[in-house]
This record gives sequence, structure tokens and C-alpha cells, in this order.
Amino acid sequence: MLTLTSPVETWAHRVPAGAKLAAMALATTGLFALDAPSALAAALALTVALHLTGGLRFALAGLRLLRPLWPFILIVGIWHLWTGDIAGGATVLLRMVTAVALANFVTMTTRLSDMLAVIERLARPLRPLGLSPRRLAIAFALVIRFIPVMLDRLEQIGASWRARSPRRPRWRVLVPATLAALDDADRTAEALRARGGAG
Repeated sequence: MLTLTSPVETWAHRVPAGAKLAAMALATTGLFALDAPSALAAALALTVALHLTGGLRFALAGLRLLRPLWPFILIVGIWHLWTGDIAGGATVLLRMVTAVALANFVTMTTRLSDMLAVIERLARPLRPLGLSPRRLAIAFALVIRFIPVMLDRLEQIGASWRARSPRRPRWRVLVPATLAALDDADRTAEALRARGGAG
């Protein structure tokens, strides 16, 4: 599967995964405590500056990871323009983009194995309830790693459609994309079983 970890080495790569995840949780909680668009715009500017500390190449990679948000930005923007609630729309959009950008920064600078270790430690109290911390960590990791895989698969299917038809693919790519996701999930499950399962 594709990895979201950036090959560009930054100072954040050396920060422990637990500390980054805790800081992200606090920062995201703080975003929901802010209501003024100006304060949220300042938070977004700080997030952009945070990405730029890793260099221009790193920041551009983080910007590319925000591309999947554009349909949500479009829908939310049109809705709030239609209702006349410009300030409310700006608040929602700024909060969403900033939160996702922060999550991307943590993911880009944290190895998958480090994230797994943190999630396993946090999930240990759930073991008496019958929940395996290892399985929970692997499920979390698979969700994160399948996001770029599915985006890449959608792009490939869209390119194939455009090569064969002048019409825009729109909803027509949903069925092949869903089948591809199920096929990937089946192969991943087989690979896990071949290695002894999730533990």
C-alpha cells in the first residue's frame, strides 16, 4: 500500500508519535472552541507555517493531500452562500481545512509502526472487554493507508474513462471503485491470514 509518510526529513520526524498525536488532539479540540473566522484564519496560517518549517517540497506535498476536500468545500460553500450565512460557512471551512491539514502533518511525519505502538498502548484498557489492542491498531493503520490507495485507484479509473469517452465520468466510477476497494480488502485479508492474522 502507498505510504503517507513524507520522504522529506523534517524536525517533526524526530518528535515521538505520542506527543504529536496528543498535540494534534489538543489543537483540534481548540479549533472547535474558536468561532470567529479571523481566529480560525490565524490558526490556518499557523498550520501553513508549520508545514513550511519542513521546506517548500514538504509543504507542497501537504497541500496535495488536501485535494480530496474540494467536493466538501464546494458543497459547504454553495450551501452557506445560498442560505446567506457567509460567516458560518467560513467558520466551517476554515475549521475543516485546518484540522485535516494538522492531521496530514502528523501522518506525514510519523511512521506507521510508531502510530501502531501508540494506539496499542491506548487500547490496552479495553482488553478485558474482549477487544484486541493489536487488531484495533491494525484496523486504524489500514484505514489511513487505504486512503491514498483509493484516491490513486479513483484517479486511474477516471483516466481510463476519459480515454474511452468524451463525457465526464461523474457517478459512473463509483461501481468499479467499490469493486476495486472490495478486491483490495480481500487481498489484504488474505495477506494478514498468511502472516498469522492480526494477533
